Amino acid sequence: MSISTWDEIRTAYHVARMGTVSGAAEALGVHHATVIRPIDALEARLGVKLFQRHARGYTATEAGLDLLQVAQATDDQFTQLVGRIRGRGDEVSGELVVTSLTSVSPRLTPVLARFQALYPDLIVRYITGDTVLRLEYGEAHVAVRAGRAPDNPDNVVQPFVPQEIALYASEGYIARKGRPEMIDDLGTHDFVTLDSSESRAPFARWLREKVPSDRFVFRGTDNRVLRDAVIAGVGIGFVSTWDAERHPGLIQLFDPLDDWAAPLWLVTHVDLHRTTKVQTFLKFLKAEAKSW
Repeated sequence: MSISTWDEIRTAYHVARMGTVSGAAEALGVHHATVIRPIDALEARLGVKLFQRHARGYTATEAGLDLLQVAQATDDQFTQLVGRIRGRGDEVSGELVVTSLTSVSPRLTPVLARFQALYPDLIVRYITGDTVLRLEYGEAHVAVRAGRAPDNPDNVVQPFVPQEIALYASEGYIARKGRPEMIDDLGTHDFVTLDSSESRAPFARWLREKVPSDRFVFRGTDNRVLRDAVIAGVGIGFVSTWDAERHPGLIQLFDPLDDWAAPLWLVTHVDLHRTTKVQTFLKFLKAEAKSW
């Protein structure tokens, strides 16, 4: 890749990030005409449209989003290199992209807020859900993952903290259906569970082994939806103890079992693991997590 090609990619990256030519021009410190030409040249070189043009600005196409992910990781690495060369390697700025399951948000969101307050030049993007972002494509700087330790050889994986999961029901459900006194009683109750029968979550596997599938009366793909269904009295369901603390209407039915636990792991890509931004955040996060 020539330097001129990288200039074109970097320009396209800023347009995708800002959404407008004027915003990208301001970020790059150039005239807006200087932004349009490299994008046209890059699209011609690649033979695909990277952006949909409209009155409000530019929206990245699927190809543009792929380019954005790779360019973001590359730009981070170049920024870190320049910082080391110029003796400014201690800066924490730009974007920090963190991803986790939604159930981790009650603990992680306040930490991210405090970290951003310490580094006001930092823009935090927190992406939650079951989708596993590809760190090798720069989709995130730090991933907090649950369950078995990730085994991608290109990632640096560190044990983080345990995540306790327990069975909960609402007061309304218990009033209507009764409270199970023992684990063996669960087979006669209604359950809220993940929609996927292939889920590798320890508690989901345990539930499939212990409860007949016809008792799974409500299925969903998002932990927040499942929690809300338990609160609404649809059935019994697994909720993280962190999340349940915020909803006093939830009643814990049994002490958490080891078979339900979903240990958390900190995952970073080897290319970005030692950057100042990532190392500073990991150190801060580990210190904060001691009080969880």
